[in-house]
Amino acid sequence: MTPRLDESIAYARTLTKPTVAALMDAADAAGRTLVQPRCGVGDHEAMRRLLIGLEAEASPDVLTITIDSYTRLLRFDCAERALRSDMAQLNGYPLVTHGWRRGREINESIRAPLQVRHGSPDPRMLFEASIAAGIASFEGGGISYNVPYAKDIPIAESLRAWREVDKVAGEITDAGLTVDREFFGTLTGVLVPPAIALAVGLLEAVLAAAEGVRCLAIAYPQGGHPWQDLAALRAIRSLAARYLGLPVHPVLHEFMGVFPTARSRALALIRYGGLIAAAGRAVKVVTKSPAEATGIPDLAANAEGIAATRAGMGMAASWVIDEAAVAEETDAIEREVQELIDPIVGGPRMIASIAEACDEGRLDVPFAASRFVRSAVVPCRDGRGAIRFADYGNLPFSASVRRRNDSLVRGAANGLGLTERLLRDIRYLSERPLSWFDSFLPWSGAADQASAALMPAARRSGRR
Repeated sequence: MTPRLDESIAYARTLTKPTVAALMDAADAAGRTLVQPRCGVGDHEAMRRLLIGLEAEASPDVLTITIDSYTRLLRFDCAERALRSDMAQLNGYPLVTHGWRRGREINESIRAPLQVRHGSPDPRMLFEASIAAGIASFEGGGISYNVPYAKDIPIAESLRAWREVDKVAGEITDAGLTVDREFFGTLTGVLVPPAIALAVGLLEAVLAAAEGVRCLAIAYPQGGHPWQDLAALRAIRSLAARYLGLPVHPVLHEFMGVFPTARSRALALIRYGGLIAAAGRAVKVVTKSPAEATGIPDLAANAEGIAATRAGMGMAASWVIDEAAVAEETDAIEREVQELIDPIVGGPRMIASIAEACDEGRLDVPFAASRFVRSAVVPCRDGRGAIRFADYGNLPFSASVRRRNDSLVRGAANGLGLTERLLRDIRYLSERPLSWFDSFLPWSGAADQASAALMPAARRSGRR
């Protein structure tokens, strides 16, 4: 049984570290980008050592507890059996099964604040354990943590479960402990068009704000085209002003698709992600590692990814941006998002409206696991590598939006059939030559040395 909410709040206030919400606000005000790795293992002591080691080796600003798949789907009995008999079955940390006291032990072992990342359509017990452990940063939402991960859970059901979480998060915020809520625009992570990513994040943020949540972060998955990625990060702020009237922190997830197998190209892609995050004024960047294509990264690979990200971030001040191209792309993304969510947002039955839009394909996600979205939309890349639409499905885009998209994708198929074109576009960044990545980096010749130099420098300075 978890402690009473007031006791959990009182415990969190005793921790000698800032909250994620406080760090995000300060970083946003200073124009700085926080760095956060992904990490999660099943064994408690191994999880604790991993976080301590990452802090010592790479000094991330925020650390992560990634939750296992059994816990995400409320299969706590399976998580308990795995802990007893076969830890290899666990692809993350089963916080509910380990219990909130062990969560506190991890929290007290490190200087950086923690965020819980998971993928659960019904996170109520996990959120309760997280708050009891003093962790006041919680990712996800009723669309973004349902559609990519679950087949048979209705959208309205997961949205109602998440509304309960946001209601408690609002109460905790009112009590003086600001809960950071981040919305997972990454979705399926495969060729996600910016408008779909931001539409889902905005809808989840509007629902959370209605329950009293005040620290809101909308995450965007790096797509690969620099001006489109910068435009999407800028659009988060302008769209938040339109639909929320509250400040929202843009977050960049470094590329979530098929990663290069060659270490040099993987590091170049990670540096490119750091460059986009800093140039786009993301308040936080969630990093990748050079081991992404070959397996679960260990401590050393995660630390190397953090160093490469920071090397890319350091190049942003020297980067020449095509501001006209970014502005044109920003206007286009904002228009597409508005056409997707204007029929949904603001009504008295918003949860039902979202579920109906998903059922009818007016809100859709490519390559979704859920049978409660149509997944009829087919993305593609245009001739420059930006993510567009090969098939709109039933998305309610205007004629002008379709004309622009169609003009940009015309000829990009190069005679390929749909399947071959999709495979080519999915592998786009994994197959770029090293020179392609380095062409974006103002001092590319020194990039590898810069990445390596940052790791010992971080250790010497104790930077967080």
